Amino acid sequence: MNKKYGFFLIVIFLLIISGCVTKKIYYNVYYVKPFDWYPKEKQDSTINFYSPYFKRIKIFLDPGHGGTDRKNKGPAGLAVEADLNLKVALYLRDYLQRAGAIVNMSRDRDTFISLDDRSRLSNEWGADIFISIHHNAPARPDDIYTNYTSTYYHATQKDYEYDHSSHDIARYVQRDLAYAMGNSGGLGSFDGTYSDYWIYPKAGFSVLRKTIGPRILIECAFHTSAYEEQRLIIDEFNQIQAWGIFKGLGRYLRQGIVILQLEKDSLNLRNEKFLSVIINDKNIGIDTTFYIAQIDSQNVEAKFLLNKNSKKILIPLRQDLSTGQHELKVVVRNINGNHSFPFRPKFYVVNPQNKTPIKK
Repeated sequence: MNKKYGFFLIVIFLLIISGCVTKKIYYNVYYVKPFDWYPKEKQDSTINFYSPYFKRIKIFLDPGHGGTDRKNKGPAGLAVEADLNLKVALYLRDYLQRAGAIVNMSRDRDTFISLDDRSRLSNEWGADIFISIHHNAPARPDDIYTNYTSTYYHATQKDYEYDHSSHDIARYVQRDLAYAMGNSGGLGSFDGTYSDYWIYPKAGFSVLRKTIGPRILIECAFHTSAYEEQRLIIDEFNQIQAWGIFKGLGRYLRQGIVILQLEKDSLNLRNEKFLSVIINDKNIGIDTTFYIAQIDSQNVEAKFLLNKNSKKILIPLRQDLSTGQHELKVVVRNINGNHSFPFRPKFYVVNPQNKTPIKK
């Protein structure tokens, strides 16, 4: 065998071998430590600053996937979405608890939790805010380039199911998380927040559809991005992700939350002309130029009654309302732009003119 022919065989052999080997691409990754997160003294100072706004707030964290649901991985097989979701959630839990929030989780280890149970656990616990944490993947399995940060809320503004306060929270969290990670919000949205109807029209994500109260779902980044995968497996970067979510929540809560309460849920049309809803805005102030009031999904007029001793919004009762159960929906907002938490109570109309006399 001549040398030229032998060299040719060696080259062919090496090409065959290299084609059978799974390649792992490593990048020189880059990220910035937030100025208010590092060093530890600045982190403590930031948490102390936001602490008054987190006191007694119940936050439910939902790390997506886990247990038998571990198929979502990065192109090099290094980043497993279920593990990333859990790591970010656990770091976020630490920041929130240090700030005085009350935190519960759908899972705190690698275990499977059904979609229905994730919502049920949050609802039964009485969470003030629900946050589901995920890492994204594109529609095409061979796409290893797409990467951005996005935050989802349920339904669209024209839908009855839409909740303004969830969209408020999504905006704050999206801004600070994307900033901390150095990512854009994608081209499908002006500010990186998306309706879940964009993914599943008229249905949305199960955990957002079935959960009561303000709720968001975060897609921190694309674990399928060859470059982003290299950052996501860095523990310090996971801490920075959690920090971005924490900061967004802190900024939101600092602008004040608004809680509504129905003064009476049973009304006699002969004696009462208004539904009275008590407004608790922590003395931030109410924007009287905006409100939404609906009875059985139909818009109705309303008026504010604001004084030093109480804050209310009054909804006139139509005298032709049928006897029985009805649903009220009210949305107001404070002067900082934060809308009231979801408020759709049932109320009962008793009209003595329509009641059958009781025989003695």
